[in-house]
Amino acid sequence: MEERLSGILIAGSSNVGKTTLARRLADALGWRMISTDSLGRHPGRPWPQVRKPVAEYYSRLSPETICWFLKVHHENMWPRLEQIIKEESGAERRFVFEGSALRPEYIAPLVSEKIAGVCLYADADFLQARMRSEAKYGEADDVSRGLIDKFIERSLRDNSEMRASAKEHGLEAIDAADPDAVAGLFDRLTSRA
Repeated sequence: MEERLSGILIAGSSNVGKTTLARRLADALGWRMISTDSLGRHPGRPWPQVRKPVAEYYSRLSPETICWFLKVHHENMWPRLEQIIKEESGAERRFVFEGSALRPEYIAPLVSEKIAGVCLYADADFLQARMRSEAKYGEADDVSRGLIDKFIERSLRDNSEMRASAKEHGLEAIDAADPDAVAGLFDRLTSRA
């Protein structure tokens, strides 16, 4: 008999739909939802209002440095995130944990009969359109558009790297732009819980 799931880990880049899926799963299962956003943030989205440190971050750093810093931030967060996963599992609390700091290369070794792991991704056009819509890009001034574009570039690179890492580490990757694939994932995970 297959063991029941007690934890679900959801990786993926910004705006790919991790929080939406995690919330749906947690609500359907009655499980605790945890987000890496609540545990430590690097400069986030330059919208709806641009905070000065966020504007400085995106305007002063090269795209390469922004991507490098994101990975370093995730690497620095990982020991605490892994500790949370082990504490929740050890205490037999059921949880859905989502966030871009849950990189596929980190969570793949934790996947077991009791812990499911998945990486959401989407093609560049889908993600760019989603982020521009959320940021109200068409209404933004040129300076704000420049900051939004740098965030989008960072997110698209991260999305591509996460998808490649999921493949390399044998972690299931689901196209978040495909509603049937996301619905199928939801059904599979809830049926195992």
